[in-house]
Amino acid sequence: MAARTSSRQIKAPLDVVFQAITDIEKFPEKNPDIVKVELLSDQKTGVGAKFRETRRMNDREGSTVIECTEYVENDRVRFVADQGGAIWDSVYVVKPHGEVTDLMLAMEARPHKLVAKIIVPFIIGAVGKAVEQDMDAVKTYCERTAAGGAA
Repeated sequence: MAARTSSRQIKAPLDVVFQAITDIEKFPEKNPDIVKVELLSDQKTGVGAKFRETRRMNDREGSTVIECTEYVENDRVRFVADQGGAIWDSVYVVKPHGEVTDLMLAMEARPHKLVAKIIVPFIIGAVGKAVEQDMDAVKTYCERTAAGGAA
């Protein structure tokens, strides 16, 4: 198993931050690395929402099918993907902290195929870099939204 964690303090209300990480259809508006999102379920948000996310990494595009498996409004959300022979399990938690919102992400990769068991330890660094960029994109979007800027 490989794991990454990340956190940001965001100058925006809790509900703005939570919506930013759970409004699946608008992910491309919040993150320039996400090229498009296709909903694969009738459920658009919350447990059971399933979607295909296409993102740009290292000048290439790749798609991943992701499902929301846990959703507690204004508290936490879990997204799970089975990609490349590993289960990628990402839990976002939001907590109010004075005038800011703490956003925390814990991501685990649990390889279940031999190739993934070999490759995941080598790619977790690149995944960690992408996670940090994603967290920065969410922070920028939320702070701009909270300040009354164009979302």
